[in-house]
Amino acid sequence: MSGLRSTLDELPMPARWAVFGVLLLGAVGAVVGLIVGLRVHAATAWAATVEIGLPAAVLGGLLGLAAGSLASLARR
Repeated sequence: MSGLRSTLDELPMPARWAVFGVLLLGAVGAVVGLIVGLRVHAATAWAATVEIGLPAAVLGGLLGLAAGSLASLARR
């Protein structure tokens, strides 16, 4: 765990925030996709998890990158 923490600490702020955005929104999107998939058709719930989770992860990465860039600029 300390190796992961040190790796994240070495990243520049925008990249670090992008990683957190990918992880956070990707996980939320995967859970929402699973719930939607189970309610619509349980046999294909795994596909709904991917169909909603991946775009959410990309969006989280972009939002994290933008927020990290703004935070980095605000520090200067």
